[in-house]
Amino acid sequence: MKVEIYSKPECPLCDEAKAVVMEVRGRVAFEYAEVNIERDPVLFARYRYDIPVVFIDGHKAFKHRVEAAALEARLLRPKAP
Repeated sequence: MKVEIYSKPECPLCDEAKAVVMEVRGRVAFEYAEVNIERDPVLFARYRYDIPVVFIDGHKAFKHRVEAAALEARLLRPKAP
């Protein structure tokens, strides 16, 4: 599983989301990546008012805020065959 956070520097909501993701990562194993939307004009135009955005395996899972229990439940949900 891979969790990506679309964010930008100096974003308090992004910092909160990253802390929650790191907390959950201590209990559930997954790949982690941060994407700075300021480095890509297309991503910046698309997400500049919606960050942070958390993707799980390429699918948008959370926007603006993420709760540890909700993220953990989503990561532990059985995959459809």
